[in-house]
Order: sequence, then structure tokens, then C-alpha cells
Amino acid sequence: MTPTTSARPRTESIDSIQRELTAFSRRARALASQIHPGLTLVSYAILDHLRECGGCRGTDLATHFLLDKSTVSRQVATLEKLGLIERSPDPEDQRGQIIHPSDRGAELLRAAGEQRRQAFLSRLAHWSDEDIELFASLLERYNAEPR
Repeated sequence: MTPTTSARPRTESIDSIQRELTAFSRRARALASQIHPGLTLVSYAILDHLRECGGCRGTDLATHFLLDKSTVSRQVATLEKLGLIERSPDPEDQRGQIIHPSDRGAELLRAAGEQRRQAFLSRLAHWSDEDIELFASLLERYNAEPR
């Protein structure tokens, strides 16, 4: 079937997307705890975002993830207790702190990234290059949509 043809009603497709994304999310949560037993999917996502952006303030994390500041504070406290993040003074506001991955946190993310890459390579091994490109394009399009 090509992406432009439809063999089932739109509502069935939406239901299927919801089920499949839920299954994807469950695998991601399981992977987070395999990476480190103290990590939740949220704490892993926060750690990964800190790596990606080079560090930021807790309020920036709350804004980025649309989370309450207290939720972010608990997640950051857990990451700090696990030795996966460090804090440094905010050069723009000495009252604030910049949170960034520790060396241990960065190594955990590197290893986890390689583990995820291998899982994707294995799962998509039988897919054509065109199918993988289409899948990537559609995910990018979906994630670019406004909330």
C-alpha cells in the first residue's frame, strides 16, 4: 500500500497509531530502567536533553518538557543522587544554576545511545532504505506539529 491510498477508515488508523505509539513508549520506559535501574523515562529524557543543549536551568527543563517545576526538581534530585548530573553557577544569574550531565552521565548516555542504535538497526534490518527514509520523514513531520 502506498502512503496515499487508504484501506481503512481514518479513525481506525488513528486508533492504530495510538496503540503503536503506546507500545513504543512502553519499550522506551523499559529501556530507561535497563540503562540504569534508577532511571525513569522522564529522568532519562531530561538527562538526554541536558546533553543535547549543553546544560540549562531547571526552569528551562520545566518549560521544555511542559512539566511542573516540582516534578523537574524531583527528577533532577534523583539524577544528582545517581551522580549523573552536576550543577554550576549560571553566568547570567549567580542565584541560578546550570544543570549538565556529569562525566558518568555523559558516558551512560553514550552507551545507551549505542544500545538504542543497535536495537533500531536490528528491528529495521529487513526494511528498505526507502521505507526507513519514509518512516523518518513521517516521524519528523509528526513531531514538528504544534501540540
